[in-house]
Amino acid sequence: MVLLVALLLDFCIADPWSWFHPVQAMGWAIVKGKNLILNYCLSPWQQQVCGGLMTLGLLSGSYLYAAALIAISHSLHPLLGWATHAVLLASCLGARSLRFAALSLVFPLKSGELPQARQLLRRYVGRDTHHLDEGEICRAVVETVAENTPDGATAPLFYGLIGGAPLAFAYKALSTLDSMVGYRREPYTHLGRIPARFEDFATWLPCRLTVITLAMWSDRPLQYLRQCSQDARQDPSPNSGWSEAAFAWLLNVQLGGQNAYRGVITHKPLLGQPQKPLQVKTVVESTHWLRRVVLVWVGVAMSGYIANLINL
Repeated sequence: MVLLVALLLDFCIADPWSWFHPVQAMGWAIVKGKNLILNYCLSPWQQQVCGGLMTLGLLSGSYLYAAALIAISHSLHPLLGWATHAVLLASCLGARSLRFAALSLVFPLKSGELPQARQLLRRYVGRDTHHLDEGEICRAVVETVAENTPDGATAPLFYGLIGGAPLAFAYKALSTLDSMVGYRREPYTHLGRIPARFEDFATWLPCRLTVITLAMWSDRPLQYLRQCSQDARQDPSPNSGWSEAAFAWLLNVQLGGQNAYRGVITHKPLLGQPQKPLQVKTVVESTHWLRRVVLVWVGVAMSGYIANLINL
């Protein structure tokens, strides 16, 4: 029941920009921690060790915060504890926000307002957007949906099902930490190594389960999984290559290619086959696959819950 209420809250209100969100507190703590480490830990091994300690502290602190808040609320009234649990879990679920972010670019793209679309896209991607045409904007959005479906939608749901809001909260903290310091470039080369490895490890299983779920809609699931595996091996990330390849093959498009980050050109491996052009329709379809995956997971979870009640 807590899960259903949390999903309902996420669906109805998502993460309003004007409201305080726990990720803001996590972000504040991460900024303070990384500044201290970069200012006082000058050697690579010091930065790496302190990055690990920051990871441990942030995860344990986030878990204990959520658990304590639920326990205190429950001690005041069971209904209050239940409601607090649902609200905290809802704050970790990002499917609605991810879908809304992708669809927010549909109108300016359809209207031909490329400058507005580029400006909106800057909120969600790290690549340079000022030079992107419509096809490249659509590719960036679809890649964002694909890459963030595991760590923004299914992984928080996965850990919420296993350990409730506290464990989902800890994963959300880890994901936020990785997004802020988990880079191979300076000044995060050493500081972000352990957070990035932890996040890769924590997302590994939810990511594979996400790809397996998407395979349900393929005409040839085993061949689809082999194609995803072949493409994913080309990507240096142990997770994003899998999820992006999964979306690429279902959408019959090709993802990856040349991106610019602060003027520096990088080349991502090509995933999928360019059977269809990347267009606004592709962006909308990618959000449909995101929704379907989440609905399947919720359906499976509720089926297990109902079966457990019947057995009791």
